[in-house]
Amino acid sequence: MKFIKFFSFLFVLFIFTQTTAQEFKLGKVSVAELEQKKHPKDSSAAAAILYKRGTATIEYNEQDGFVLVTKVDARIKIYKKEGYDWANQSVTYYNVSNDSREKVDFSDVNTFNLVNGKVEKTKLKSDGVFNEQVNKYRGRKKITMPNVKEGSVLEYSYTVRTSNIGMMRDWAFQTSIPVNYSEYVTYIPEYYIFNVRQKGYIFPKVTAGKNNKSIFINSKERYSVGGFGGATRTEFSQDKIDYMEAETTYIAEDLPAMKEESFVNNIDNYTSSLEQELSMVKFPNSPIKTFSTDWNSVAKTIYEYDDFGPELNKTGYFEDDLKTLLAGVTTPEEKILVILNHVKSNVKWDKYYGYSCDKGVRKAYQEKSGNVAEINLMLTAMLRHAGLTANPVLVSTRSNGVALFPNRTAYNYVIAAVETEKGYILLDASDKLSVPNVLPLRTLNWYGRLIRKDGTSEQINLMPKKPSSDVVFMNYSIDADGKVTGKTRRQCTDYNAMITRENILSSKEDEYLEKLENQNNKIEISEYSKINEKDILMPIVETYSFTGNDLCEVIGGKIYVSPMLFFANEKNPFNQETREYPVDFGFPFLDKYNITIKIPDGFAVETLPVPVAVNMEDNLGTFKFNIAVSENNTLQMIISHQINEAIVSTEQYEMLKDYYKAMIAKESEKIVLKKI
Repeated sequence: MKFIKFFSFLFVLFIFTQTTAQEFKLGKVSVAELEQKKHPKDSSAAAAILYKRGTATIEYNEQDGFVLVTKVDARIKIYKKEGYDWANQSVTYYNVSNDSREKVDFSDVNTFNLVNGKVEKTKLKSDGVFNEQVNKYRGRKKITMPNVKEGSVLEYSYTVRTSNIGMMRDWAFQTSIPVNYSEYVTYIPEYYIFNVRQKGYIFPKVTAGKNNKSIFINSKERYSVGGFGGATRTEFSQDKIDYMEAETTYIAEDLPAMKEESFVNNIDNYTSSLEQELSMVKFPNSPIKTFSTDWNSVAKTIYEYDDFGPELNKTGYFEDDLKTLLAGVTTPEEKILVILNHVKSNVKWDKYYGYSCDKGVRKAYQEKSGNVAEINLMLTAMLRHAGLTANPVLVSTRSNGVALFPNRTAYNYVIAAVETEKGYILLDASDKLSVPNVLPLRTLNWYGRLIRKDGTSEQINLMPKKPSSDVVFMNYSIDADGKVTGKTRRQCTDYNAMITRENILSSKEDEYLEKLENQNNKIEISEYSKINEKDILMPIVETYSFTGNDLCEVIGGKIYVSPMLFFANEKNPFNQETREYPVDFGFPFLDKYNITIKIPDGFAVETLPVPVAVNMEDNLGTFKFNIAVSENNTLQMIISHQINEAIVSTEQYEMLKDYYKAMIAKESEKIVLKKI
């Protein structure tokens, strides 16, 4: 896979310049802001962030010691009704009974409108604040702002407090609407060292300084006066500890909205933002404590967690079952399938991600339910017990973003890998439709990191290399009135088969067929059947008959038909002049069509599309279109469209765009039939 200069823009860039922060006070909304009808630099914007400022402060109090306090103030302008969603704000927080617990409070939440030339303020009432439980680990505090209209200006502030200093929140300078001004300031005592990483195309201006700070620690001492049994006296004292605080300010202005493009993995991968992770703690008269500094140390640290590595050593709970299952099974491939199917059929995924076990593998096996870590660490342990070289692989899911920088929170998932003479076989038992080397789509996110028992690790390419095929055999006849009647047989493999099975199994057959009919130019489907929908090691095959009254045009006694009917690509998904983000197809694929067309009696071919072949450089992809007249008044067509890389770099975008343009133009050409 080629990542040509793919993330060269992600290197950390610090520009130390003198930058003056804008004056901003909540509640001081101007008439000019309320009168503004559209964004001055993006007239299509439904809303814009006029101002957003965040501070992350590590402060001290005697009760809790050092705590991390994050405060955010924001002002948002609503231009159109489509921007009303910005009146709903939420903050997700950890809600577990340990040092990771966070407390969130909203304040100064107001909506401003211009009424008869005067600024009218509407305050948020208590019924506009909600708390919801996202899962067992996280909660979410939400607000819904009142009296929102086109032209409104919204303001809000919130504070997040936690004793976990390492939980510095990411700061996004960009979002899906324009941002006029974004400022983020950190205040960090000299005792804490953070790795700071920026990503995106736009880098903020950075200023850095030092502040003298002090901690005052109060203490009291009680002692006797006048000997044993006499009166006591209590004396109070105060100790002062001086330290330096690093103050760093990041400012970005006039940031454009992040525009969605076709086949983008996760837009957050390319958003201008800031990540910080605690890398070192060095208190006076205490040993220095270091955290993750590179991917190897990240992997080793995670492996040594009590809820990860030690779980792989537990085997007693499955040994008897495995002994029975593997009786007479000898080859590695057979062992892998037996063990994978055993875990998939006996332990149901509870929909929780993560690489840490919650209840533990033993209890998950007994209760027949567990999170991703419990299922796939259990799978890894069984594979090892069966004599295979198996190891866990840390993964960041597509929704979590690409793991660009070494840190313990970069990963949120774990799968299993078996080392064989032919390479690694990747496995995920949390998905019932997954098979060896066909992982759930959520995990196809560049690279994972395999960890061995000795703590060493290596990077593993998660992206598929083998094309997933979608092969269609179709024959149809056209009558003199342009009505089409035909039969279709469609066979899908690997990822195309997984997607098709998911679509079939997620709905009733009547609903599935109705959707299929609507997607395919309102055809009528009959005699539908499917093969191997549950035998996931085999290609899935669908067959059906169809009729369609709107698949041809009859004009002036001639019949015009697009020969691929409803299988033709009609719209180029790549229509931007330039592409800012790589194209992510998810997996390589081959779409192939073998079509036979029966011409109506009394008609002959007047116009036929010319055969063509389009080849991209570097074997990126090929489109072939071939059509010919055969015996018995029929036409034979063979079309293939193959993309050989899951990810296409921005440097290859122009070539890809031209390829799709040529393919769609050819597939749109019509056969013209005339009366004899």
